[in-house]
Amino acid sequence: MDYLGEFLTVALVHLLAVASPGPDFAMVMRQSLVAGRKAALWTSVGIALGILLHVAYSLLGLGLLIAQSVELFSLVKLIGAAYLLYIGCKSLRAAPAPPSESQEQVSPLRNYPALRALRVGFLTNALNPKATLFFLSLFSLIIRPETPHIVQLGYGLYMSLATGLWFSGLSLVLTQPQVRRGVARFGHWAERLMGGVLISLGIELALARRS
Repeated sequence: MDYLGEFLTVALVHLLAVASPGPDFAMVMRQSLVAGRKAALWTSVGIALGILLHVAYSLLGLGLLIAQSVELFSLVKLIGAAYLLYIGCKSLRAAPAPPSESQEQVSPLRNYPALRALRVGFLTNALNPKATLFFLSLFSLIIRPETPHIVQLGYGLYMSLATGLWFSGLSLVLTQPQVRRGVARFGHWAERLMGGVLISLGIELALARRS
């Protein structure tokens, strides 16, 4: 009970952060509309695992090192931006589905491997330096230094689980048959649109400064 107030603050701040549009949100939307439900769900799991990486290095104090080192921060930032630009450019080259395909099979990526989707989600979150700064702020400003590491780890597990559930729910909504039918005729344009969004986020990330 001593840490209930702290946990509720962490949960609220995390909820506001995870609900804000960003690379994770854009990637799950892209996977849902382009690659289908299975890929979107595995991508959501990958994003949740990325959260655990941020929690792990925050507990070890490495987040402060990354944030304070111009070289390390710039390296993470550029790698993350390059990854988003890579996925975005691939999406911009999306071709229309063959006319023989049914409306329920509108995407050439419908056989998207689960491991690939998991990797996409993990890298999207893990390579986002804004997530590094978020967790650094969380573990230095909100979570008290005297809070036991096991309790802090519990916060991290909660945030990972909550993130996975949030994006899994978004995936289920976006892959409803009504939504899929709505993009059936324009599936490749939807992919190109999301590619443009990812490229914009990649450019924004590359130009971002530490705050």
